[in-house]
Amino acid sequence: MPSDNVPGPVRLFGLDILPLDFQQSTDLLLHAAATKGPKVVVTTNVDHVVRLSRDAELKALYATADYTFADGMPVVWASRWFGKPLPSRVTGADLFVALCQNSTKTGQRVYVLGGRPGQEQLLLDRYAKRFPGLDVMVRCPPMNFDPRGAEAAAIVADIRACQPAFIFVCLGFEKQERWALRHVRQLESGVIVCVGAAQEFALGLKRRAPRWMQDSGLEWFWRLTSDPVHLWRRYLLQAPVFLWLVWQERREQGRSVA
Repeated sequence: MPSDNVPGPVRLFGLDILPLDFQQSTDLLLHAAATKGPKVVVTTNVDHVVRLSRDAELKALYATADYTFADGMPVVWASRWFGKPLPSRVTGADLFVALCQNSTKTGQRVYVLGGRPGQEQLLLDRYAKRFPGLDVMVRCPPMNFDPRGAEAAAIVADIRACQPAFIFVCLGFEKQERWALRHVRQLESGVIVCVGAAQEFALGLKRRAPRWMQDSGLEWFWRLTSDPVHLWRRYLLQAPVFLWLVWQERREQGRSVA
């Protein structure tokens, strides 16, 4: 999908979210990878909306992304309630698989930033089985990786040397967005896609929710029950905050109409 055919964004929670379905989003990114100039992709979910509402500096940085898609079903549901319907969710996990599959066919190179330190060979072996023939490079940063530190700049040099079509950043929110949006203009080309745990799902290191749970908006429940120790705070404490933000957004829209 050429960029001049992309519909105008939907304004939600102070972000410009593209009203595209999954296939349209994939086509857009394939076109972007074939053109000059680096781009950044973020996929917005409830966690992002809540945490951005508390950090003005991060929200301003996040808003500079070239393409913003709605990852979470609650964001899609909110858009429909506001009368600005988004067609569907577009998840980083699904984009990761689709773009890797396409790169296997086209011979385009892929660079992945993420994974546990020292895990590169394990991941490369998994890629060889999951995406046979994919030209992929993997770099696993240290656990205390600073997206503004010296190693972050070294990764930019690494990417410039190998010239990938897609750079998948699998560091989790907000570290991956901070790295991508601070360093994108130092690259000559390529599409940086911030995808969180997508690599682990695609390579079978973590189980993703069944498709029916994904489609019905219950993927959050699957993830919560799969890893309650790390995720209970995100899903149980953030839900009321998100609902308050939805109500606040509704009030703001009412004022603008009046």
